[in-house]
Amino acid sequence: MSRLYYDKWAGRDWNRGLPIGNGKIGAMIVGDARETRLMLNEDSLWYGGPIDRVNQDAREHLDEVRELLFAGRIPEAEELMVSVFSGVPTSCRTYSVLGNLTVHYEHCPDVCEHYARELDLDTAVASCERVFTSKNSRPLPEIRETLFCDESTNLLVFRADSMNNVAFDVCADFERMIWYDHGFHDGSNVYAMGEMVGDGYSFCAGMTAFTDTGEKTVTARRISAKGVRSFCLLFTAATTYREIDPLSYVRSSLAFSADPYEKLLRIHTEDYKKRFDRVRIELPVKEDKSSLPTDERLACMDAEHPDNGLVTTYFDFGRYLLISSSSPDSLPANLQGIWNPHIDPPWGSKYTININLQMNYWPAETLGLAECAKPLFELMKRMCERGRKTAWDMYGCRGTVAHHNTDLWGDTAPQDEWIPGTYWVMGMAWLCTHVWKHYQYTLDKDFLAEMYPVVKESVRFFHDFCIERDGIAIISPSVSPENTYILTDGTRGCACYNSTIDVEILRDLLTQFLAMSRIVEQDDEDFINTTEALLRKLPPIRIGRYGQIMEWMEDYEEAELGHRHISHLYALYPSDQITTDGTPELADAARVTLERRLSHGGGHTGWSRAWILNMFARLGEGAKCYDNLVALLQSSTLPNLLDNHPPFQIDGNFGAIAAFGEMLLQSDEKHVRLLPALPPQWPDGSARGLVACGGAQYDIQWESAKVKVCTVTASAHPYMTTVCWEGRKTEVNLQPGESMRINL
Repeated sequence: MSRLYYDKWAGRDWNRGLPIGNGKIGAMIVGDARETRLMLNEDSLWYGGPIDRVNQDAREHLDEVRELLFAGRIPEAEELMVSVFSGVPTSCRTYSVLGNLTVHYEHCPDVCEHYARELDLDTAVASCERVFTSKNSRPLPEIRETLFCDESTNLLVFRADSMNNVAFDVCADFERMIWYDHGFHDGSNVYAMGEMVGDGYSFCAGMTAFTDTGEKTVTARRISAKGVRSFCLLFTAATTYREIDPLSYVRSSLAFSADPYEKLLRIHTEDYKKRFDRVRIELPVKEDKSSLPTDERLACMDAEHPDNGLVTTYFDFGRYLLISSSSPDSLPANLQGIWNPHIDPPWGSKYTININLQMNYWPAETLGLAECAKPLFELMKRMCERGRKTAWDMYGCRGTVAHHNTDLWGDTAPQDEWIPGTYWVMGMAWLCTHVWKHYQYTLDKDFLAEMYPVVKESVRFFHDFCIERDGIAIISPSVSPENTYILTDGTRGCACYNSTIDVEILRDLLTQFLAMSRIVEQDDEDFINTTEALLRKLPPIRIGRYGQIMEWMEDYEEAELGHRHISHLYALYPSDQITTDGTPELADAARVTLERRLSHGGGHTGWSRAWILNMFARLGEGAKCYDNLVALLQSSTLPNLLDNHPPFQIDGNFGAIAAFGEMLLQSDEKHVRLLPALPPQWPDGSARGLVACGGAQYDIQWESAKVKVCTVTASAHPYMTTVCWEGRKTEVNLQPGESMRINL
């Protein structure tokens, strides 16, 4: 059993709560002896409707900004960019908190002689047990709670049962921390309705309850029950983003004539396990610590005190989070996944697309959760439409563009007035590389044809946006998110042209588009010729004076040597432009770059450390992968195993579990490498269900750091590859659904 377990309550501490969710509805479970508090979110509840923020002064000043950058007059260029490129207003929409649902046990003491709570990762069901301390002979209830979010009905389900058959009194209150316009009840259900800022964008939340016996009372914000032994609460919410009439949706969702708990639990568990059970990693455990609270295990974890059981729990938890925050018909997981307690969230809890949203979906394909990436592609379609207007109005370019943030409406204008990140035009281009990756793993030609126009529009933008100097294609303005360089005269700057990451992303975009065009058989010869010509003019990746990958066109010094972004190593991961076999000199330079960053304090945020994990995996450095995994758990992981930027940011969880896959299996369209970066602390173990390019699943068992047996199972497509391990190779050629066992 894989679980998070605690023997103390969380109080109101978010960092100790347990998250549940179904992609649309999310709750963080906290509480104490007498109450359970659900801190609630709904994925489409954002502040306000769509707005056009494009600065109308941008287009006429683009050439002037470029000339200032070419002349090395960086402060002047950056001052002008802030003035004429910044969005009006400067921020897109931000994510909002839904409210709190508090279940309170009346007439019970505030002391428990037994308290335990857990999150079962195998079933996505949370539970809590309370045994109250009695100061007299009066019997007190022993209460067990179970909680889950069902995807099929979009219901949050809470149930409290008396384990010793002693009746209890309970009340459930819904409270929105900011406002709601109207709270009422219809005799059975409680509703809260309100309107967000802008364009009549509104929401409705509702709850109902079922009891076995006793007396139930319903008011405009509360459901109370006295003398019950079972109390089942259902909650849901909706906005006009999806529903024309959120109240009707909520009302119909709660329309049960009898307690549906058992049925909902069965449906929820079966649906969840269909995804979760696809992949499993097992590692050797010298000492069984499963009975210890998770936070205690985390506090003891270091290089001298390994806990492989906690490591696999962390892996399972990451996959649980992706399933719970990004279902096929939800919105994508944002900076906090779906869980946010703040009226004004950190960074607006938006979609940050200069790595963070992309990192959220790094594990989806390789770890058997490809359908969880669907919301990302739906968001890209919305962005494409908005991005066309941004491209034309700001830059006079055809095609589509997005900067470093977006929201549920697909906003594409620059966000904030922050030179290191705001004026960066590669957001949509980077997202488009996920289209090709999804195709590589699913071989879904219908999907590729559906997304091809979005990718083509991104390519079209760079046909117009790129200029040429001395035979080199130039991306200008450019930045290397979110870093700062130092000129020889001491001037500091961020704006530039042709930052290394921008060129690397554009190379991927153009290369992948050309591959797509051959598959979907698009007959657009002039467009393809222009794309090929632009690709030939991109400058190569270069090595600098320290033996490192250069981050900018010039070999500048960095203002912060341990910066959290390692953008110029995009080519190593998530791209494969740098490989140990194909480009050994660049791979060595990438290794120097990583060591240089770490020696100056790099990896100090959770997501940055997760990125480093993946990069060392690509370099085949298993021992360093393990060291950085331990550092991630020690320094950037909260007691509830959520990633700590700080504060909480979910991309570190997702980036880290992607690295598990990279350590155990790496693939491209022609080769698969088994155990390419196996940590020495994992000498024995097994992995089931890892997915390679082409959609085949791999089950691997190893002993003494050597592959013992590997079983390859083709998907619904024919599968051919070369499997490589320990200097050996074997050819695999399978028909759809066939399996091959390789005894090693």
